[in-house]
Amino acid sequence: MTTYHSKPIDSDGKMTWTHEEVSVWRYLIERQSKLLPERACTAYLDGLDLLQLSSAMPPQLADINRVLKSATGWSVTPVPALIDFKRFFSLLAHQQFPIATFMRRRDEIDYLQEPDFFHEVFGHCAMLTNPDFAHFTHWCGQSGIKLNDKQRVFLARLYWFTVEFGLIKEAGELRIYGGGILSSPKETLYSLESSEAVRRSFNLLDILRTPYRIDIVQPVYYYLDSIAQLYQLSDIDLVTAINQAEALGLFKPLFAKKVC
Repeated sequence: MTTYHSKPIDSDGKMTWTHEEVSVWRYLIERQSKLLPERACTAYLDGLDLLQLSSAMPPQLADINRVLKSATGWSVTPVPALIDFKRFFSLLAHQQFPIATFMRRRDEIDYLQEPDFFHEVFGHCAMLTNPDFAHFTHWCGQSGIKLNDKQRVFLARLYWFTVEFGLIKEAGELRIYGGGILSSPKETLYSLESSEAVRRSFNLLDILRTPYRIDIVQPVYYYLDSIAQLYQLSDIDLVTAINQAEALGLFKPLFAKKVC
């Protein structure tokens, strides 16, 4: 159970951050900004330029929405710390990205299982300025609301290994576009530079069959050849692909327990 609670939004649509929360934001954004220029993909860095996030103060949701609306028609919406798959995909289907409006505590500054404000904003919002990525995320939502609970687990794996922990090849080099990596200094370095990490070319059926855990660095990553590959997924028959993956069965996990 989470010990965090999202901040209320006042009548002007704003959040009030404490001095400590501002300090945590500043530390996180400054630390991660030093790692990403040579490691993040072009689409993310371009989106970050559009957002103009400041280390001095966390942005208000309205500031983010002005950029996203103009770029791709998306917006962000505040939610509790954790929401279920059905609610999550429903928001994406309406081009609303869920933002948990709480900041991690300093004692958990290096790792937090729940998606906090820094992860959601710094990790994800820049990519939502990219039309191909935004289209794929919208398609995930539209697909998710049509699937049953069992099928949504397979879709969650696709989302996990793309939107959260995806890599992409640019000019012959692997770069990061997944928000779970982009918001984590440890995973930023591990995903690209560790000799232990497994990196595989994007394959839909393989991804649907790959178990994951949310509480460790990922043992395996899948990389795209271009962001356009995500857009092209909207033409697939997802239910058929899920049925094929289910019939083939899951791969043996590269970790112990807590399979998702």
